[in-house]
Order: sequence, then structure tokens, then C-alpha cells
Amino acid sequence: MARKKKELPLLEQVEITGVAAEGKALARVNDLVVFVPFAAPGDIVDLQLMRKKHNYAEARIVKFHAYSSLRVNPFCEHFGVCGGCKWQHVAYDYQLQFKRQQVEDNLTRIGKIPLPEILPTKGSTKQQYYRNKLEFSFSNKSWLTYEQLQTEQEFDCRNALGFHIPGMFDKVLDIKKCWLQDDISNRIRLSIRQCAIDNHYPFFDLREQTGFMRNIIIRISSTGEVMLIVVFFEPDMVRIERMMQHIADTFPEITSLLYIVNQKRNDTIADQEVCVFRGRDYIWESMEGLRFKIGPKSFYQTNSEQAYELYKVAREFAGLTGTELVYDLYTGTGTIANFVARQSRKVVGIEYVPEAIEDAKENA
Repeated sequence: MARKKKELPLLEQVEITGVAAEGKALARVNDLVVFVPFAAPGDIVDLQLMRKKHNYAEARIVKFHAYSSLRVNPFCEHFGVCGGCKWQHVAYDYQLQFKRQQVEDNLTRIGKIPLPEILPTKGSTKQQYYRNKLEFSFSNKSWLTYEQLQTEQEFDCRNALGFHIPGMFDKVLDIKKCWLQDDISNRIRLSIRQCAIDNHYPFFDLREQTGFMRNIIIRISSTGEVMLIVVFFEPDMVRIERMMQHIADTFPEITSLLYIVNQKRNDTIADQEVCVFRGRDYIWESMEGLRFKIGPKSFYQTNSEQAYELYKVAREFAGLTGTELVYDLYTGTGTIANFVARQSRKVVGIEYVPEAIEDAKENA
């Protein structure tokens, strides 16, 4: 006879007092540390425990008694479901303070490393439309939100093109608008989704590993160039040609229009052949007068403007005098290597992805 699962308690009138990793806040109830998503320090809430261990628990908010003064209204309709932008309900200045606090806690409390005074966090000038790369997955069984399940509506079409629900490899939330990348990204994604539905192209079944439309990757450089990679599951060239031609006709501004047929069980493309449908197989990035060639498999920091700030700090900390031999480990396309080359005697970049090495050589 199966044992009935023990119901976990409801904690009432709990004050959220701090922040934790992965976008969670925390509260302390007696000797128990409780981790809570989508809360903010200063909230007074009722918490339903979802999981309990010896000295910590995980819970969700079931009722608010008071809202934190740190809160702001999230600007994205998908906030709290898609798994991205986990602190969008908190003012950005406070987000920076919390992230700095996490780093300090990890080094001092966990790592037991004595630290000097920590410099202020260098925040991004943009909180919207700052990413240069996004990847969206197809699914024939879209994730239904709590609000959708409360309606009596029947969902006959469950096709989704969006982001994976955190912790669930086979669940995808259909995204209407994402605020992370230039709006052309939304227009491209929605057009591809509609074209696939109109032509009855099967969306991928992530559990059964069947279907045709698998995922897309969109890269937009600071120079305004656009790369789109469409990943199909089956080598059906008639359907591939029809989809790619639709994209080419609808979005002439795409400078690098590529596709891949990936029949593996995972989404990685490092070992896959990339086919050019139109344009080049790369886009250009620009930084401090330098140009960087970015291919479909190349790594580049996803926030171009913050990458520039990051590299300037790294170069300043290195204290180069022009006489040094510098090694840039995991150099990718050679961005940092080239960025510090003017202040060094010689720079050696080390990388294992062959395509990235070729781009790094050309960049150099």
C-alpha cells in the first residue's frame, strides 16, 4: 500500500529578509532558511513549503500582506514563467547590490577568503534589448500557465516557439514578446512560427524526439548585422527550402541566413554542418576600432556593450607595460587577445573549437 505524501506546512506572515542564488530570495523561520522565488526583501508573505530538508526549505508565495518598497512592475508579460530576468520585479540599482552581495558571500562565507574593499558593480546602461544572441526552441506541447489552466478554454494547438521552463527539458513556453534582444528578433521568431503552422510543419516533440522544426538562434551585432540559424530535425530539403525562402523574402536585412539539420538527441551544434542559404557565414562585431568576425559556432559575450566594459577592466587590472607575453585561455574568436595586443609584446590565444580558431586568426 502506497504511503500518502506528507503535506508540508503553510508559514504565515513571514518577512523576506535577503537574497540568494538563481534569482531567489530568502527568509528565516526559527532555524529554518527558506528559499522563495519572485520575492523581494521587505515583502511580508504567506509561504507554502514545497520541499523541506533538515536545515532549509523551498517555498512559493500564496499571499502578500505587504509589498517591499524595492519592488517595481515587471515590464514583460512572461515574467515569472519563462525563467529569464528573474529579478525584473526589483529596481535595477538594488539588483546590482544584491548580485555584488552574492559574490561577496560566496567568497567570504563559503570560500573563507578574506577580501579587500570590493569595487562597485558596473551596471549596464540598458536593461532592455541588450543581448546579441538568443536561442528559441520549438515544441508541440507548449507549457500552459496557471492562468490558462484556470480557464475552460480548450487548447487544440499546443505549438510553441520560445524558452524552456526551468528544470524541465521537454517543456517550452510560447513567447509572444521578449525584451532581451532588438525587436527584429521577435518579428523573425513570430514569422517563422506562423509559417511553420501554415505549412503544417511538425514542431519538435522533445520527449519522443520526433518532428521537423527544432530550434532557431538569432545573433544581432553592434554593427547592425543579423545572423539567423534555423535548426531542422529531418533532412527534408523541399520543406527546408520553402521555410528558408520565406525567411529570405520576408527579412532581407538578415545578412547571414544559415540552417542546420541536427538529428542528435541534444541541441549542441558544435559538431554539426552549417549550411549557408543566403549571405555570409559570419557577422562582424566592432569594439574600440577593432573588428571581430563572429561565426555560427563562435563565442562572444552576449552583452556587447558590457563586454567592452569588462575587457577594459581586465586590461586595466593586467597593468600591461608593452613588454609582456600574454596568454588568453579559451580565447574564442580572439576578442580579449586582440583587445590587449596593443599594450603587449606578444599575445597567444588558446582555443579548441576549430572554427573559432580560424576566426581568431582572421581577426588577428
